[in-house]
Amino acid sequence: MVDPVDSALAAQRLGAPESFGVSTLEPGQRPRTTPPGRQVSIRVQLLDDVTEVFHVSQRAPAKALFDLVCVHLNLSEGDYFGLQYQNPRRMMVWLDLLKPTLKQIKRPKNTILRFVVKFFPPDHTQLLEELTRYLFALQIKHDLACGRLTCNDTSAALLVSHIVQSEIGDFDEVQSFQHLLHNKYIPDQDALMDKITEYHHKHVGQTPAESDYQLLEIALRLEMYGVRLHPAKDREGIQLSLAVSHIGVLVFQGHTKINAFNWSKVRKLSFKRKRFFIKLRPDLNQSAYQDTLEFGMASRDCCKIFWKICVEHHAFFRLMEEPKPQPKAVLFTRGSSFRFSGRTQKQVFDYVKDAEFKKVPFERKHSKKVSTCSLAPQDRKRSTMQKESVSVDQTDYPLRLTLQAPVDDPTVSSASHTNGQQIPGVVSGSSDLSDCPLASPPVVVSDCPLASPPVVVNGQKDFPLGPGQSPNGHQPSPINAHSSPLTSPLLTDGGYVRTDDEDEIRRKFPTDKAYFIAKELLTTERTFQKDLAVITVWFQAVLSKEDVLPDSVRTLINTNYDPVYQFHQFFLKEVEQRLQQWEGRSNAHIKGDYQRVGDVMLKNIQGLKQLTSLLQRHGEVLVELERSCRSSQRLEEACREFEQQKVCYLPLNVFLLRPLHRLLHYKLILERLCKHYPPTHQDFRDSRAALADISEMVLQLQGTMMKMENFQKLLELKKDLTGIQDLAIPGREFIRLGCLSKLSGKGLQQRMFFLFSDSLVYTSRGMTADNQFKVHGQLPLYGMTIRESEDDWGVPHSFTLFGQRQSVVLAAR
Repeated sequence: MVDPVDSALAAQRLGAPESFGVSTLEPGQRPRTTPPGRQVSIRVQLLDDVTEVFHVSQRAPAKALFDLVCVHLNLSEGDYFGLQYQNPRRMMVWLDLLKPTLKQIKRPKNTILRFVVKFFPPDHTQLLEELTRYLFALQIKHDLACGRLTCNDTSAALLVSHIVQSEIGDFDEVQSFQHLLHNKYIPDQDALMDKITEYHHKHVGQTPAESDYQLLEIALRLEMYGVRLHPAKDREGIQLSLAVSHIGVLVFQGHTKINAFNWSKVRKLSFKRKRFFIKLRPDLNQSAYQDTLEFGMASRDCCKIFWKICVEHHAFFRLMEEPKPQPKAVLFTRGSSFRFSGRTQKQVFDYVKDAEFKKVPFERKHSKKVSTCSLAPQDRKRSTMQKESVSVDQTDYPLRLTLQAPVDDPTVSSASHTNGQQIPGVVSGSSDLSDCPLASPPVVVSDCPLASPPVVVNGQKDFPLGPGQSPNGHQPSPINAHSSPLTSPLLTDGGYVRTDDEDEIRRKFPTDKAYFIAKELLTTERTFQKDLAVITVWFQAVLSKEDVLPDSVRTLINTNYDPVYQFHQFFLKEVEQRLQQWEGRSNAHIKGDYQRVGDVMLKNIQGLKQLTSLLQRHGEVLVELERSCRSSQRLEEACREFEQQKVCYLPLNVFLLRPLHRLLHYKLILERLCKHYPPTHQDFRDSRAALADISEMVLQLQGTMMKMENFQKLLELKKDLTGIQDLAIPGREFIRLGCLSKLSGKGLQQRMFFLFSDSLVYTSRGMTADNQFKVHGQLPLYGMTIRESEDDWGVPHSFTLFGQRQSVVLAAR
């Protein structure tokens, strides 16, 4: 007799459309019923270092275990996290949610899974839940302690000060010193004790939620934020490390990022044995284009692990929805069937933003602030003596959840169904239960040792009150009853859940889209301020010491860049002040008078229009600096050395273009604001007026910008091409580059061609350390004719260029 389960599995292998690994976000989808099988215990270490035991069926997919952990934590944004474990080869790998847990973990009794952050978003404001930000803060704390998140001493001390503020509250000299002595947050903490306490003293009145927010604000600016290094080597055998993030694939040498391949530029990622390949899309703006990059890793398993991580990151951050499974071939398969399982970042953000979950209090570990009104004395005593275990009855997974407690516990309350909200997932249209992603009966919670606040599970809420619980109060969740509780900012001083009105008045972090646009303006304006300082402060200071900067260049910079730098300093202060008011750091935000930014931009753009004549002369600075470098070898060497310094993190010429490029960003921000605001909004008129002014400036300076961009491109090509004189001459325009095959006596040879407005240059890859291109010939375009030559030479896609002095036969792909 054929086992129906084996038959179903065989049908699935042969391409049957039904899959138990469907997304929890797809309305109407239901996980197929799996026979209960034997129950196994899985240990999971959470981010607060507490280890919990979960019971799942041996046939259950790993998603069953992951969902239990998320429900255990009341976590709505669980898709940012994952379960990690050490495989038999002592490599850390992620649990594949589509496969059964026991197919991946051979010895569950000897394995502890770690619930950790898997996907680090580029902006912490995309994390909408306070609990999610708290868990991210715990992850940052772990990364600091183990040395994975490296930074300078100032950043490290500031990060630790926010952690300490979150754990023990306001600064107290004796207590803070004792706390730092007994807790190690960074490897070299003793040397930074004074600086940590100095910063901690400045955080008076800051709530734990605000400390988490500030911690993430600082951490995401660090280069190693969310980076997990995978050792590799390049073709020359140089030791490197590969990593992946929301941006794309990163290349590190030590802890310094030396290259980044954006997802938009990556055409394909693959591996073969120990070699990992990155195939890039053609980039016509780069002279040193390389189609495929190859890296060597320790083993095939290392390549496959990193490849899977790349696939998941690309899907999570770039796709709009979870990729659908591909039907498998009946007879032959090629390549891996691995795919990303779960919600994408857009789906998570949209769902949590639209679902409007009722905020559930949670408990923080390592805090001196113990909620005395949340736990009765007998409950606090019992919570230190026992732990709950969570189990799932796989017969109707994920239908039944049980929290087990001692049988003789008199406070055990009966199970009750919940109603009202939905499990995290994307729903379309109606919020009816039939649209629930799992479309399954509600979760039942029973044998709960303590009456708990509503847990958002499978679309419902509202548990009955436990013994001794007032109608307005809530007992803490039994999930973390054994840890040291900290009253959440979502609770009042009396331990009660705040009402919507109180929450509206006291909220610290606005959720309006206009606020996030203003926040983007602030962060990019700070970066722009640093870019201007590279030219106006650092460049002049370094070259003035060596006495090589000509007076003509210094005068042009002082005349045309210094006023722009000073103007943006005042602009930045006004934006910072407005954001402080908007975020509620004063009472003005209650009235709503300062929840806008269009008026600030209108005022300053009108002031910026007065500097239009200076912006038009920025091209003269670029031309004069290049002319001076040609006439002075000392100046050219000094500029090259300055570009190698850490403060100059981009080519010097790029910084000269920044003020004009900044105008385009202002225009983009104002377009988004006008699109967001309704015409009746108080900020719409100012935003529209500012957009009209900045559009006029961009149109007026467009010619200057195009000339500077072209000249800057010529200067960059000058560094990459050897064997050509006076490439950057007035009037010459770079058009494009491409790879063609040139017919010679040795046959077809691949050459890189650079097309300018007056000539065509063909080159080959040089053997220099900088991978420069060696120029083989230069053909003037004046008088050139082109003729197809496929019939003459028998080469597909070939053509002949006839110049005044020579002709060449070329072939395209």
